[in-house]
Amino acid sequence: MRRRLGILILLVVTVGTLSGQQRRIISPPEFGNQGSDAIPFSPGILVGDTLYVSGEIGVDLHTREIPKDFDAEVKACLDNLGIILKAAGMDYSDVVSVQVFLTDMTEFKRMNAVYSSVFKMPRPARVTVGVNSLALPSAHIEITVTAQRQGPKG
Repeated sequence: MRRRLGILILLVVTVGTLSGQQRRIISPPEFGNQGSDAIPFSPGILVGDTLYVSGEIGVDLHTREIPKDFDAEVKACLDNLGIILKAAGMDYSDVVSVQVFLTDMTEFKRMNAVYSSVFKMPRPARVTVGVNSLALPSAHIEITVTAQRQGPKG
């Protein structure tokens, strides 16, 4: 009973602390109308020092199209995440958790090669899941991350 009470108190204190923190929408200008009523989600939400990034696909932000080459699509996806991280004052080294969604798990090795060129050691925790399709049917990959500011870089 005492242990349950201790856990409950810890949960209440944690939720109370999080609910008191300011939320800030991270919506880089490169993303156009994301975060508006036209697209009903924000690219990122910063709560304290933690950034929650919406799932990003590998759309080229200049052409607004998915590259034909899978490696280029993965790179575009990671570049889009990088833009959101930068807008929040972070970079890839601040990422603590990654979720990758692939429509074709046979592309895992190729995705991993591009991914490894961006996320250096120590790499964040990650899960990769095979899915039937994504919201944009021409997309083959979607990635979402959670990042936490580590303090001044230097």
